[in-house]
Amino acid sequence: MNELDLLAAADTRGRAYTASVATRRVFPDADALAGLAVFEEPLPEQGLPAEQTLHLLDERGSPATVVSNGPRYFGFVIGASLPAAAAAERLMLAWDQCASSFDNSPVAATVEATAAGWVLQALDLPRNSAVGFGTSATACTLACLAAARRALLARHGWDFDRDGLIGAPEIKVVVSALVHITVKKALRVLGFGTAKIIYAPVNAHGQIDPAQLPALDDHTLLCLQAGEVNTGEFDPFAELIPKAQAAGAWVHVDGAFGLWARASNLAPLTAGIEHADSWTTDAHKWLNTPYDCAMAICRDANALASAMNSDAAYSSASSDAQKNLTLEFSRRPRGIPVWAALRSLGKQGVAEQVERHCRQARRVADGLRAAGYDVLNRVVLNQVLFRAESDEQTVAVREALQASGEAWFGGTLWQGRPALRISVSSWRTEDEEIEALVRLMEKLYR
Repeated sequence: MNELDLLAAADTRGRAYTASVATRRVFPDADALAGLAVFEEPLPEQGLPAEQTLHLLDERGSPATVVSNGPRYFGFVIGASLPAAAAAERLMLAWDQCASSFDNSPVAATVEATAAGWVLQALDLPRNSAVGFGTSATACTLACLAAARRALLARHGWDFDRDGLIGAPEIKVVVSALVHITVKKALRVLGFGTAKIIYAPVNAHGQIDPAQLPALDDHTLLCLQAGEVNTGEFDPFAELIPKAQAAGAWVHVDGAFGLWARASNLAPLTAGIEHADSWTTDAHKWLNTPYDCAMAICRDANALASAMNSDAAYSSASSDAQKNLTLEFSRRPRGIPVWAALRSLGKQGVAEQVERHCRQARRVADGLRAAGYDVLNRVVLNQVLFRAESDEQTVAVREALQASGEAWFGGTLWQGRPALRISVSSWRTEDEEIEALVRLMEKLYR
């Protein structure tokens, strides 16, 4: 089979899979999982036919997928891939561009620059901010926090690039008591030390309490949240950020999914967030691009570009080249699916998608209450946090739901006890899937 026929076969199989997502089990059954044993083979001495490899991957791999690209997946704020974004990704793979700079890929540099401007417009953030398209909120948070520490040290006359951290003034970090694990991971990788992190107390909804905010100064990095992972709540930016600014602190906002509320009629939840110094958000969550796409956004474009700079004698580029805004030097043009998603949706489409999912989340919450569940959050966004009558029943409901194959969401801990969390974020999820989920949850409760 020649190259073009092989690619055509892959496309045929991919289209067949996509056509089946509405009817597939959301989580694979035992037979499909057992079928994965076929991949546990030794490295072949001689290469095997490519068409055989493709066949194996589809015949044994496809049944063992979690159908997060379907309408009945409600876990981890994973959105299905929008058709325009998925199609753009296919063409992008055919191009096979190293999108580090204009010299490597003029089209990638041009489209990603447009996408960056559109992201700032959609999120109504300072228009001169730098936007780096990275792999994940984790990687983008690491880039933003590295830029923050470097900038704070520079204000005190310390040259981080030359002198490193040994002997440097200490930068302290203040985070929410419910800070997301990816922020803690980025801080740990950057060498801040988990024992040195200062945790700000939160209220019953999971928001930082301004009255109990730890002391800040011009050596402080304050991390806030737009969309707490369990409750969907937002820290009170309008109260917290002015305090940080008055102290000379740097404010970073983890907005992996919640930042997109700013593109809808839920924007008041984010009031004051535009005054932060940096933000991270995912495109592969609520914007529904294919996976492996997030954004590091920094008000001081030079701060991010200087911290992430990777110019070399053989490969120099402008300060806003993506290799100078992200961790990756050799990279794929992740901003192209973002461009395609925003172009296909437009400002109105983004708003409608966010608002529909939040409306659907409220309907789920109403249905759960009517069935007898205890809904634990205010459902201000697309997250529904709830429990059954007892901890044992909560766990049993989760296990039964996941085993059913009819839908999928996961468990969590809230205030020390097991809880369940439903996230509504797929463009494929229509009201009929929401009603089916409510009926299923009623059945499982009984």
